[in-house]
Amino acid sequence: MPQLTQSYCHRGGDTPLLGATIPEHFASIVAAHADREAVVSLPQQRRLSYAQLAQEVDRLARGLLGLGYGKGDRIGIWSTNNVEWLQLQMATARIGAVLVNINPAYRAHELEYSLKRSEVQGLFLIPSFRSSDYVAMLCGLMPELLSGETELHSDALPMLRRVVLYDPARAEMTVRLHPGFTLWQEVLAAGVDISPQQLVDATAALDRDDPINIQYTSGTTGFPKAVVLSHHNLLNNAWFSARAMHFTEADRLVVPVPFYHCFGMVLANLLCLSAGACEVIACEHFDAGVVLQAVHQERCTAIHGVPTMFIAELEHPRFGEFDLTSLRTGIMAGAPCPPALMKRVMGEMHCAEILIGYGETEASPLTHLTSRDDDFQRRIETVGTNLPHQEVKIIDIQSGQTVPCGAVGEICFRGHHVMRGYYGDADATRKAIDEAGWLHSGDLGSMDGDGYVRITGRLKDMIIRGGENIYPAEIEEFLFTHPKVAQVAVFGVPDPFYGEEVMAWVQLRAGQSTSEDELKAFCQGQIAHFKIPRYIRFIEEFPTTVTGKLQKFRMREMAAEQLGAAGKPG
Repeated sequence: MPQLTQSYCHRGGDTPLLGATIPEHFASIVAAHADREAVVSLPQQRRLSYAQLAQEVDRLARGLLGLGYGKGDRIGIWSTNNVEWLQLQMATARIGAVLVNINPAYRAHELEYSLKRSEVQGLFLIPSFRSSDYVAMLCGLMPELLSGETELHSDALPMLRRVVLYDPARAEMTVRLHPGFTLWQEVLAAGVDISPQQLVDATAALDRDDPINIQYTSGTTGFPKAVVLSHHNLLNNAWFSARAMHFTEADRLVVPVPFYHCFGMVLANLLCLSAGACEVIACEHFDAGVVLQAVHQERCTAIHGVPTMFIAELEHPRFGEFDLTSLRTGIMAGAPCPPALMKRVMGEMHCAEILIGYGETEASPLTHLTSRDDDFQRRIETVGTNLPHQEVKIIDIQSGQTVPCGAVGEICFRGHHVMRGYYGDADATRKAIDEAGWLHSGDLGSMDGDGYVRITGRLKDMIIRGGENIYPAEIEEFLFTHPKVAQVAVFGVPDPFYGEEVMAWVQLRAGQSTSEDELKAFCQGQIAHFKIPRYIRFIEEFPTTVTGKLQKFRMREMAAEQLGAAGKPG
């Protein structure tokens, strides 16, 4: 590719896009790898080969048809990671129903919002997890579940007509089963009269561009939006990501990220199933020690995670007890990945081919990925280049014009990976995708002459101090090189003189101590004086989303309150 002068890059590719639907491609993988392990769930002590998984998926798909669900119907899942989640993902795709992923951390108000926003007609859920009593929350919204009718009619949720309760642990229920719930086995029983040919016909009626999934944006600010994604979006994103990782049927991926999120559902579940690899479910919800044990026990070759997960694994007190030498690759994504952390993962976790990924839910989700063949600096300092058959450009945030290479602007995407839109929200869709088909990310970055992109932060996170534009990621990466720092978040707080001042929240490595003055001295002469944090706060943990993304808007709110209470500016 010739050297770029403008920040626009289109990647073609020798390999064409897949034109199949998800169940069509899955069928070809099952035929090629029938006896190989497809999924191992350690919490459930279950192991399924590809042939067994396909059989279970078809049983569930026939059950859904037997209950009257079909192409275009919305079926939600509210659960932590388990085999049933994966089965429902593939069964809904088999019949063309739209799977609606619901965050297991949601409470009643958020659940009601998501069910209404995407007009869910059927809901699958587990009884409870830790402090979340899912049954109680749902019964609070739908008293009809206390009745004996499983065909529901709710004034609060008029579209929802059936709720399916299942227990992934196969243990005695910890809650009383109200008669309004349908059980998993009853769903399977409903498919007895559905012939194999009816299932084949349902799949044959699907098109690659049919909507197949609704994902909610992470909701780090405001109400999340319902992102509509197709077979074509998801399958190609998973498959080209697998190719970039050089994934084969011999690979085993341990999955610490939640399935409800695009990272888990697409870049773990579908990525493995698109290549004939094995997926290892280490735990229902992220636990660093359990993930390390799973790598050790199952000889996993790959591991995914957001930076906070890798930090938790590296800092685990028993880290040295686990044999991680089987690791080869994986994807670190979901938040800016400090170069110092990448070096530790490559060295201490033996994950020499770990890749940095970048994207967003609205882009299915991956747009950029580094390569194991990139030079070391690009692997640790950039998010790589766009995946094949995708376009990317960087524009001036005022004029909208494409900026020269090296200049910072908003990153935009166009191509097969861009969402169908936000469900039931045409105005929000028009704001996100312009008339020329470009999806505006809201992220700031720059592109070099070879198309490699560096992320400098969120458009909303940019700090403007006395007219100077400051990008938090740059300061975070520098502070992360301090040997005592485990994690850091930089953001702006109000200031009456400069408009904004720089604040850093710092989490130290276990057993370490330092001071504001020491960290500020560390910055002197290394970064511009106006980028040195005015305020530094040492914290034990950060406010995060369930996927481990740092919630800077919450930090800003808390910091502004604390500074105001202390009588400081702002």
